[in-house]
Amino acid sequence: MDLSFTQEQNMLRSAVREFAEKEIKPNVLKWDEAQTFPAEVMRKMGELGFLGTVVPEDLAGAGLSAVEFCVVMEELSRVDPSVGLTFAAHSGLCLQHLLMFTNTEQAKRYIPDLATGAKIGSWCLTEPGSGSDSGGMLTTAILKGDHYFVEGTKTFITNGGHASTFVVMAKTDPKAGKSGISAFVVDGTLGGVHVGKKENKLGMRASDTVQLSFDGVKVPRANLLGKEGEGFKQALAVLDSGRIGIAALSVGLAQGALEAATAYAKQRKQFGKPIADFQGIQFMLADMAVELHASRLLTFRAAAAKANGEDITLVAAQAKYFASESAQRIATAAVQTHGGYGFIKEYPVEKFYRDVKLLTIGEGTSEVQKMVVARKLLS
Repeated sequence: MDLSFTQEQNMLRSAVREFAEKEIKPNVLKWDEAQTFPAEVMRKMGELGFLGTVVPEDLAGAGLSAVEFCVVMEELSRVDPSVGLTFAAHSGLCLQHLLMFTNTEQAKRYIPDLATGAKIGSWCLTEPGSGSDSGGMLTTAILKGDHYFVEGTKTFITNGGHASTFVVMAKTDPKAGKSGISAFVVDGTLGGVHVGKKENKLGMRASDTVQLSFDGVKVPRANLLGKEGEGFKQALAVLDSGRIGIAALSVGLAQGALEAATAYAKQRKQFGKPIADFQGIQFMLADMAVELHASRLLTFRAAAAKANGEDITLVAAQAKYFASESAQRIATAAVQTHGGYGFIKEYPVEKFYRDVKLLTIGEGTSEVQKMVVARKLLS
């Protein structure tokens, strides 16, 4: 079994790392404190082909695979997980849904602008009353003639305040439960799409998270993705793919935290010598490194499975669960390694510590991932 990266993949990693160090790193603290959406960085990522990593070349993409997507995700998140999350929502959810379920006409109309960064994408599933129980959503899309009229509220929508292309899940048959959910691509310039409350978050503060309301939005019948009633199954498939992205985000964050902790341990002196000379610190760093390596192996195994067209439900859940929980432990240990300085904003581990918690919640909590794994084992 070959677990190494190709020369082309390593070149991509170097290119993204250079971009992140130059364009993102100098702004991380400023963006976090001001809760600034990195619009210019997204534009540049589109120009460089990062946003369209897995998009076919005939749709203005790079034509690469899920493995390369995870390379990009890891390197962005190593510097700023907020940018990684923005990338995940745009390319790993919205764009991924369109790649998987649009027809030819829809694909040509919507995908190129997202692949090049001309437009920002957002994926709208969660509602105030339905998180893990997405089948309990209340948003409706009622067909009248050649248009659906979308009515309802979505919450915790990443990129929602800056997006102009939305993939929205809504009930076309409110009495049919999950089987009545359909998916639509919605043009944000249509009347009735309103951006509501912007969430003031613990971490990932440069990633835009808002509440959206759809007030009788008139959506052409041609914007239905697939058939009526297929939206819930589509969403589950997209979440399987998205979980691999969040696992890669977790790996990137953990890598950044480990690097920061290692550098600090070599530089910080106590009792006349670097704290890296103390066995307690060495053991802490060793545990971090082992968990990080295991997370990376699980994540890229899942990415390879997707690239090969395999069933990814189990491997995606395993990778997302382990990598996110490991990243949380690694970020905690990185703060502990820094001691009191780990609690100060001018050191990057403070932000990694705040950012990491979302990774055990978003795109399916750790508890949901364990349910998925258990069901696969028992089926």
